[in-house]
Amino acid sequence: MARLRKVLSYPVIILLTINAIMGTGIFFLPAVGARVSGPASILAWLFMGIVSIYIAMLFAELTALYPKEGGIYEFCKQAFGRFWSFLIGWAALVGGNITIAMLVVGAVQYLLPIPAYLPKIAVSIIFILLFNYIAYRGMQTSAVMLMVFAIITLGTVGMVALGNLFLFSSANMRPFFVGGSLPVTVFLIAETFFGWETATFLAAETKDARRVLPKALILGTTIITVICLTLVLASLGSIPSNAFGGSHAPFTDLASRAFGSVASPIFTLLVYLSIIGSVAGWIVAAPRLILAMSQDLLFPRQFAQIHPVNQTPHKAILLQTIVSIILVFAGAGNYESLLAMLVPLILLMYSAVMMAFIVLRKKVPKRVYYTAPGGKVGASLVILLFLSLIALWLRITPGAMQSLRLVASFMLLGLPVYFLVQAYYSPHFFSRIKDILARSRTVTEHLEFPLWVRRKATGLLGDLEGKRIMEVGCNIGTLTLHLAEAARGGAVYAQDDSPGEILLVQERMRQYGHRHVQVFLEEHHIHKRIPRVDAVISIGGLSQADDPKKLLQDIAKRLPKGGRAVFVEYDRFFHILPNVEWVNDQDRLQALFRSTGFSMQMQRRQGLLWRYVFIHGYKT
Repeated sequence: MARLRKVLSYPVIILLTINAIMGTGIFFLPAVGARVSGPASILAWLFMGIVSIYIAMLFAELTALYPKEGGIYEFCKQAFGRFWSFLIGWAALVGGNITIAMLVVGAVQYLLPIPAYLPKIAVSIIFILLFNYIAYRGMQTSAVMLMVFAIITLGTVGMVALGNLFLFSSANMRPFFVGGSLPVTVFLIAETFFGWETATFLAAETKDARRVLPKALILGTTIITVICLTLVLASLGSIPSNAFGGSHAPFTDLASRAFGSVASPIFTLLVYLSIIGSVAGWIVAAPRLILAMSQDLLFPRQFAQIHPVNQTPHKAILLQTIVSIILVFAGAGNYESLLAMLVPLILLMYSAVMMAFIVLRKKVPKRVYYTAPGGKVGASLVILLFLSLIALWLRITPGAMQSLRLVASFMLLGLPVYFLVQAYYSPHFFSRIKDILARSRTVTEHLEFPLWVRRKATGLLGDLEGKRIMEVGCNIGTLTLHLAEAARGGAVYAQDDSPGEILLVQERMRQYGHRHVQVFLEEHHIHKRIPRVDAVISIGGLSQADDPKKLLQDIAKRLPKGGRAVFVEYDRFFHILPNVEWVNDQDRLQALFRSTGFSMQMQRRQGLLWRYVFIHGYKT
């Protein structure tokens, strides 16, 4: 089985961490801070820098504890269990893919400030396809690309910062306090330091990740803090804060002041490449989150497959490509509202990670590789800071409540995905859901299991009059009623693993006067009171069985030679979600049936919402 390859060394992961954290904010937010707080905005940058280094320490402890590709999802899974970890993973996926779509279009707009819609969309899609292809080719190729972008970003910011330090004038720092709100400034600049989660997704491909990643997170955040403080100090000392805060292209103005107007086009291109580099970092890292969720069966497990040559989660990369392209089209004209939505989403996500830190400190008290100072108290203070920033965001941001409702709607969209996947992969969960929905499903039973499917399945059994029929997995009795009519003069033995559905089937049989039908509750095996029968039929029972071979052996014991068995399975649910792989593998099914004493044939028929697979055989 192919696995992710550990190819990232300490120097490489430091650069990748810097690329993940240092986003686009450093190019625009120093001017925003200067506009609100003037020269005193340097205090907000200092505060956020210190806080960010401490948060990196908390992330470092969690990463040393669980150095896996799921990153923040893995932390929350260990702390809270499957449901809440799914929501955190879902939030990260939603936020990340919106970021990809919005930033890549924003970068194109930065380079090509033209009103034409289609050319910008086309260029954006080209970049998405290119970066996802590089991600598909392997982590070594991706690492080279991300290192180049990190060096470009560090070099661009460093040159402008140093160039403006030589032009520093203390007069530009007076008056230091101009009446602006420092807490507001902290909120506005905080996004510059976000991105620790992206680095944690690369743990499975980092050499000696328990030791290396914690150091890389802390050192990378420290380097970013020093560079940001240097740039902000140089900016405020080089250009008066009122002029700097009012600039529409502050970084370009700084570059022009330090190196002359001839440098403006060059630095415009470098800023563009830095923004694109931030997008590339997420594109490379995010499929590892999909991979981790798929491995835990909280996402379709087909996305857990790793390419045998490239050692990349190629199907997860393909999914990300499709989603990002859709968002490029769907989000056109709504970039500001979608980007505003990311603020509370990211802050809530980080708050959940800090809460996971507190829980894991209690669950796993022993730390071997790294222990963050402050522990539970420090993490609690960080949570208070994040919640305060959300409250501040609600107070000062126009349309904040609308954005918050949009966040809630995206999160609620994950709930049906969770329940669908859980019902699909977990027989016990599926049984509980069937219990709850038993009576309501009678309304949709003819859509779920239409008459033509029932006729097709029973037709494969032949003439049933006077025969004894066993139905494995009778659900709410839709097919049981059909079998009861066809097998008059004989008997029908139906079983299921859902108590609620069994009661409903018994009630329906009494209602229609089918006294020749007996219904049994059984979870794992054929019920011991079911005698030998002439034919067997099962809807979805083969793919849901814990041991399909054992199920076929039990069925074979109750059939005479020549007795027929029919299995109806669902595939391509809602034309997207596939069934277990072997249901469509005819050679594998032939071998399975042959080993249990059956011949086997397969037919497929497309339904409205899914494909039906008819598997039928004779006991040989």
